[in-house]
Amino acid sequence: MSRDDCFRTQLIDKNGEFNATGLEDFVRKIKLAECGLSYAVVSIMGPQSSGKSTLLNHLFHTNFREMDAYKGRVQTTKGIWVAKCVGIEPCTIAMDLEGTDGRERGEDDTTFEKQSALFALAISDVILINIWCHDIGREHAANRPLLKTVFEVMIRLFSPRKTTLLFVIRDKTKTPFRHLESILKEDIQKIWKSVQKPDSLKDTPLSEFFNVEIFALSSYEEKERKFKEEVAQLRQRFFHSISPGGIAGDRRGVIPASGLSFSLQQIWKVIKENKDLNLPAHKVMVASVRCEEIANEKFSHLTTDERWLALDGAVKKGPVLGFGKKLSSILESYFKEYDSEAAFFDEEVKNAKRKQLVLRVLEFVYPSYVVMLGHLRSKAFEDFKKRLEQSMKDGEGFASTVRKCTETCMLEIDQGFADAAVQQANWDPSKFREKLRHDIERHVLSVQNEKLSGMIAIYEKRLTEALSQPVRSLLEASGKDTWASIRKILQHETEITISKFSTDIAGFELDQEKVDNMVLNLRNHARNVVENRVREEANKVLMHMKDRFSTVFYHDNDSLPRTWTGEEDIRTITKEARAASLKILSILVAIRLDEKPDTIENILTSSLMNEAVASSGPSSDPLASSTWEKVSEKDTLITPVQCKSLWRQFKSETEYMVTQAITAQEAYKRRNNWVPPPWAILAMFILGFNEIMLLLRNPLYLIVIFVVYLLSKALWIQMDIGRAFQSGPLVGLLSISSQLLPSVMNLLKTLAEEAHVYTNPQPTRPSNSHSFRSQTVQSNPDTNTILEPLAATNVESSVSSNVDSCSDSETECSSPKVVYRQVKSFREADEL
Repeated sequence: MSRDDCFRTQLIDKNGEFNATGLEDFVRKIKLAECGLSYAVVSIMGPQSSGKSTLLNHLFHTNFREMDAYKGRVQTTKGIWVAKCVGIEPCTIAMDLEGTDGRERGEDDTTFEKQSALFALAISDVILINIWCHDIGREHAANRPLLKTVFEVMIRLFSPRKTTLLFVIRDKTKTPFRHLESILKEDIQKIWKSVQKPDSLKDTPLSEFFNVEIFALSSYEEKERKFKEEVAQLRQRFFHSISPGGIAGDRRGVIPASGLSFSLQQIWKVIKENKDLNLPAHKVMVASVRCEEIANEKFSHLTTDERWLALDGAVKKGPVLGFGKKLSSILESYFKEYDSEAAFFDEEVKNAKRKQLVLRVLEFVYPSYVVMLGHLRSKAFEDFKKRLEQSMKDGEGFASTVRKCTETCMLEIDQGFADAAVQQANWDPSKFREKLRHDIERHVLSVQNEKLSGMIAIYEKRLTEALSQPVRSLLEASGKDTWASIRKILQHETEITISKFSTDIAGFELDQEKVDNMVLNLRNHARNVVENRVREEANKVLMHMKDRFSTVFYHDNDSLPRTWTGEEDIRTITKEARAASLKILSILVAIRLDEKPDTIENILTSSLMNEAVASSGPSSDPLASSTWEKVSEKDTLITPVQCKSLWRQFKSETEYMVTQAITAQEAYKRRNNWVPPPWAILAMFILGFNEIMLLLRNPLYLIVIFVVYLLSKALWIQMDIGRAFQSGPLVGLLSISSQLLPSVMNLLKTLAEEAHVYTNPQPTRPSNSHSFRSQTVQSNPDTNTILEPLAATNVESSVSSNVDSCSDSETECSSPKVVYRQVKSFREADEL
């Protein structure tokens, strides 16, 4: 929406005539009747030419007529004008009142000013009261009499309604806003207390009728950009102004929008009947306005002065030599011009305005002064850092270097502050001096911490390298005095490192408490290195135990691999290996860097190595606990209960090694004891003498036994009886019973075929016979190994004889199958 959509119209002319027709047309154009209760009225009041219309136009995007600064301070707004605020929800009506204290109406004719102010209070939800910052605290300039009269008439004529009084402080100075706000609110409360009230409202607080808020704006002419930004912030307050929590959220007695036109006419009619209000004296007001104009003129000239602009531009680029004298000369010339032009006005007003001008001017040039001091501080700080760095490179002590550089820097900054001092101002540069000192201290602390951190990191790294590997080696060795050795190396390396560290930090001149803390941190770091290494090894305790068990179990005292010949005492060796593994466990169950009595190894040995004690019951089991005696929880790595569980797991996982050794030992014994002992051989000869003689007298028995053996051997090989019994006796018997009959039939069939071959011989080629012999030998590795010495001669002679016998019938004897059966029969004979 554009500014043309505000539908500006004059509500009351300068003679007090109400424009009813124009109001009706205005209400119709903005469709106010459709709003119901969802609308708000905002008015502005204040001295003439104080920028009220300008503020409304920027605040609500209206197009009220503004004063032409080039034509001087003359009356711009005559009567009362209204317009719709553009872009504000809900519908908001802005009302621009004629300025008070206007010379056009004269000193005595103030009736319209009073009437318009009362009218605004009667119909508005929010009233903007435009006041100058330098008028706060003055009896007349801050509209005090007018407010008092308005309060009295408001109570007497109208029923209470909640109105928000928003005091807009124009051209705010460097005076803190909270101070201005406190003074203004205090004045308003005093005015309210001084108002004569009826008995029914005697104790009624101001907050029952008004919400008082204060907002400050920068100068529109001097700081237009900042002024617009602040106005934009204020504009946000009027969005949803009548909603709960809005700027007019708790208003009362709202007239419906459809009846607003008639209501305004009746209110104005009642106000016009009251004409007994008084305003401040005209002379004082004229003096105030005129001196204000002169002061503004001088201030405006200063802002465009070429000397000032050149000085301000130079100081923004860097420090300016003689800044204080140059600026003082420029300011003094404008103060003298003001004194000359305002000499004939009221002395009190003149002096007050001059004081305000001085404050305003000093506030204007103060940023340049601050920039100048900032340049001086930055330059001094950079010089300090360079001197400090160079001195440290030269090898000087850190603390002495800092003292010398600081003294030089502070002397230079004091000389620069004296050169930048402004004669008309009593500005104290001590804050900048303290800021510089603070920056120096912070930089020194940063450099010191950086140096100390680097040194500490170096020494911590040395401690880590000096302790980590030795401690790990001691833990892996698990000797008799492992923890005593660890404590010794920890103390030795720590003391050496701390001694060197103390020498290196002597140049920093630190307080003893800080040195002690750093030394303590180094000691703690060394201890943490050891503890962390122990914790790492404790996490792998089971692996270490199994490695130790394997080393002791498979190697003798000379570290040579054991050969299980049957003479070794496996039980004793196992006990020694487990004891060595238990030693590792006892070392890694807890951290023992403090010299305290250590009974952990004895407890573990008595509980885990002695089975009788371990099986006596949980009531007497020292491992049935979650803590070790005289060992803190933080130093406990493996609890007694966990030790018991680990030991069971360890024994379970190492039992296979023991079983394997026992098996190897028994196998060795069997390999070396296959011949029966002599007494057994003698017994068999004596007891079997009759049977031996029987066999010698009857060779037929030998032939029968030989045939039975061959058949049994053939069945054994064909049925693979050894493999069948590997799965258990029952499975082996079932397998043999199911295969026995087919195997016997197959064997008989084979014999029948062999008999047929013998009755019908066929010649065979020598090369085929020799080749098949090779295949036969390779296909029966077990038989070849056992019968090799004897079989070689028999087989070769048999084959050669067969070749000779088959020379007449080559085809029949060339069958590989025939040759194989002959070889097989000779091998069985040789084996027997």
